[in-house]
Formats: sequence, structure tokens, C-alpha cells
Amino acid sequence: MSKIPKEPKEIFPGITNDYKQLFGDDLDSVIVYGSAASGEYVPGKSDINFMIVLSEHGIDRIDRTFEVIGKWKKLGVATPLFLTEDYIRTSLDAFPIEYLNFQNNYQLVYGKDVLKDLTFDLRFVRLQCEREIKGKLLLLREAFLETKGKGRDLQQLVSQSIRAFVAIFNGLLYLKGKGLPRHKREVITEVCQTFDMDTSLFQKLLDIKENKMKPSGTEITQLFQAYLKETGRLWRVVDALGEEEVVTAT
Repeated sequence: MSKIPKEPKEIFPGITNDYKQLFGDDLDSVIVYGSAASGEYVPGKSDINFMIVLSEHGIDRIDRTFEVIGKWKKLGVATPLFLTEDYIRTSLDAFPIEYLNFQNNYQLVYGKDVLKDLTFDLRFVRLQCEREIKGKLLLLREAFLETKGKGRDLQQLVSQSIRAFVAIFNGLLYLKGKGLPRHKREVITEVCQTFDMDTSLFQKLLDIKENKMKPSGTEITQLFQAYLKETGRLWRVVDALGEEEVVTAT
């Protein structure tokens, strides 16, 4: 295959075979995640993201993957995440949102399903949500000032940041015991309804990322200021979300 695949599944046999040849019995799992698993994949625009789970012996030999990674990158495959099962198991307290999002949008391509039975401590999820929202707010303020209000730079900033917020939103829905939608727009709608946020604002921000909306300079500035305000309000909501309320909600 020499062209970008129309469907991610077209490359599953080839990429699995390549990693089986490299690692043999040290290859535990090949997992595709993100847009390639959720149905939001767009050929030529979306990356195809894989998680390669190796044994402890195999993870020490990832230097042998240079050629294979280069081969598949030409077909739209991002550099995979190389993990071990033990690394995943011991990371759920530090990165629950990341693994929650992996679990919500993935497909097992080969081997053991290491994501299926993961569970998450609500205390760690709430703490990471608060930390991520507060951190993103500081970064957005700084980046906003660095753009000097230039429309194109603000649009780029929106495109780079809104995806991260969708991941955080899934964490917030998990705290409230809500089912996690697989598509970004559904996630935005659900979290805005749950936390009384401005649905229209976040849908417009996603429109900008997906090139469905081209706001004027004045409009993008106003949208971004509203973005900052909603983010500032959200961290206060999460900060006030006590442990008892989180546990009761689930």
C-alpha cells in the first residue's frame, strides 16, 4: 500500500505483521485509538494513532522500530505510543483522563485487550480535571497576549487547544456518572448541559478547528475572550466539586 488509506482498517494487517516480525512474543497488543477508532477519521487530515504494548523485554528494544515507523508515517500513521502493561496499570493515578479517553475510543487490532477492564479512582480524576483546567487557563491567557489579538494566530490557538478540552470534558462527565459519547460534538453538548456551560461557544470553537467557520478578526477576539471566561468559571465549578458529591453522582 502506497496511498493514504480511506479507512484505517485497511492497514491493520500490514502494521500488525510488521510489529509481530520485530517483536515476536514480546508484542502483547496493537490498539488503534482516537479518530481512527471513533469514526471521525478523515483521510489525509487525521492521523492514525496506535498503541503498541510490549513486554518488559520488548520495550527495551524499541530502537529496532525506526524503519517501520518511517514506513507507516508516509501513510498517515503517527509515531505510536510504546507502553507496557505494567506502565499502564501504574499510571492510572497520575493520568486517569488520558487512559479514560483511550478506553472510550479504541479498537483492539491484535493481542490482549489491556484497556477493557481499567477502572479509575474518582479522586484522581477530579484532581487531574482541576489541574488540567487551571493549567490550560494560564496557558491560554499567555498565548492570547502573545497573539496581540491577530485573528489568524487566535484561530490557530483555538484549533490547538479545543481538542485537549474535549479530553478533559470526558473526565468531567465520568465524575458525574455520565456515559461518555464517542464523538467530540456530543461530548461538548453533554458536558455543557451537565455543567451549565455555553454550548454554542464550544461548538463554534470546534467549527473553527474543523474549518467550518471563518470568523472575522473582531469575532474571533470576542469568542476567545468568552473562551477564557468559561474556562475560568469551569475550574471554580470543579474546585467546588467535593469528594462526597462526586462519589454520590456515580
